[in-house]
Amino acid sequence: MLSPEMMAKMNTEVFGDGNPFSDPSWYQAFNSPYYNDSHKKLRKIFRDYVDENLMANVHEWDEAGVIPQEVYHAAGQNGTIALCMGRPWPKEYIGECPWGFEPDYFHELIMYDEISRTGSGGFLWGVAGGTTIGLPPIYHHASPEVKKRVIPQCLRGEKVCCLAITEPTAGSDVANLKTTAKLEGDHYILNGEKKWITNGIFADYFTVACRTGGAGMGGLSLLLVEKDMPGVKTRKMKCSGVWSSGTTYITFDDVKVPKANLLGKENKGFQYIMQNFNHERFAICAMTNRFSRVCLEEAVKFANKRKTFGKTLIQHPVIRWKIAEMARHIEATHAWLETITYQLCTMEKAEAALKLGGSTALCKVQCTKVLEYCAREAAQIFGGLSYTRGGQGEKVERISREVRAMAVPGGSEEIMLDLGVKQTSKLAQMAKMLAANQEQSSGDSSKAPKAKL
Repeated sequence: MLSPEMMAKMNTEVFGDGNPFSDPSWYQAFNSPYYNDSHKKLRKIFRDYVDENLMANVHEWDEAGVIPQEVYHAAGQNGTIALCMGRPWPKEYIGECPWGFEPDYFHELIMYDEISRTGSGGFLWGVAGGTTIGLPPIYHHASPEVKKRVIPQCLRGEKVCCLAITEPTAGSDVANLKTTAKLEGDHYILNGEKKWITNGIFADYFTVACRTGGAGMGGLSLLLVEKDMPGVKTRKMKCSGVWSSGTTYITFDDVKVPKANLLGKENKGFQYIMQNFNHERFAICAMTNRFSRVCLEEAVKFANKRKTFGKTLIQHPVIRWKIAEMARHIEATHAWLETITYQLCTMEKAEAALKLGGSTALCKVQCTKVLEYCAREAAQIFGGLSYTRGGQGEKVERISREVRAMAVPGGSEEIMLDLGVKQTSKLAQMAKMLAANQEQSSGDSSKAPKAKL
């Protein structure tokens, strides 16, 4: 027995249901250096919002393939959409943060983590997906007039913005996009096709990657295209999952786009796209690892009530083994994600852009591979219920269909693995060169003895 004196010195603060591994460790009386009272406040706000407004509805919205408009308005009013934009809080377009503090990236991580408890990629992509990746290029590179006209409406949930990069013949190979925009007077004439565009069917604005110059990455630009421009055609695609997110095929047929809708400088689009990727992948990581945790949580709850051979499933060692394997993958991945989040909070944007590309890419692979594993193992525990839409296995069945929707967007696993190694190797080489230059400039020519390997 623990004495009252010992208990007084222990962290006993538990948030949530308290089921094993159902929440990050700092929810369950573990110490953490990352979180303060403002994070706990936001955690409570989004926990209540999800439980009261989303959890019982996402299945119906997914089956219907649409999220009600009032949900977008609520996401704008409660700060969800603005929090998706990265830091700092965009107060010049939406006013001061309603929670009374300046959010950091841990607040954003908490928001994604809590909303992802729904286990619905369709809802996450539907509400946060397009804005997270489509609006930042406008925020950072549009003209003041365009920013003033577009950004406030999107942040309030009144309008929707999406990112249109992927084409039928080019996904991760961004530099070889074929959609073209030729400048004629005061307008670009846009022609081409985009595929698998999240939110495209109900988007009001499209941040479009197109070719304005020569071949390769040096010839790409970003244009803001508006839904009501003649020549813009959209059709909803039938996909395995994320049904309520509005995955779309878009055709641009001689669309006249005002020159003023150019985002940033002509032929600098590839650079802007790359700058956008790290934050997109961070968001995908946050969503994905909670989806893995949802699979684990649902499996644990089911295993404690389902009986086979006179025992509950949890009493069978093989089931405990499956739960333990899922837990160790999830907890390790969340620790990595928190490390990246801390770097985002403490590095200047230029430093983060330089250093975090490789580690974020590798973390995304880790998250999606863990999700694939957990979706399978949870499905094995649920049996036939994991193959049935709705009911006890609803979340596991849905997540199982949506693994690829997390693994492919933002960069496929194979591309991310290669990128992670190449970028980290470049960083190591840069560090060696910097150290050598500092040694030379200090005049220190002494050579410390080196260990022999």
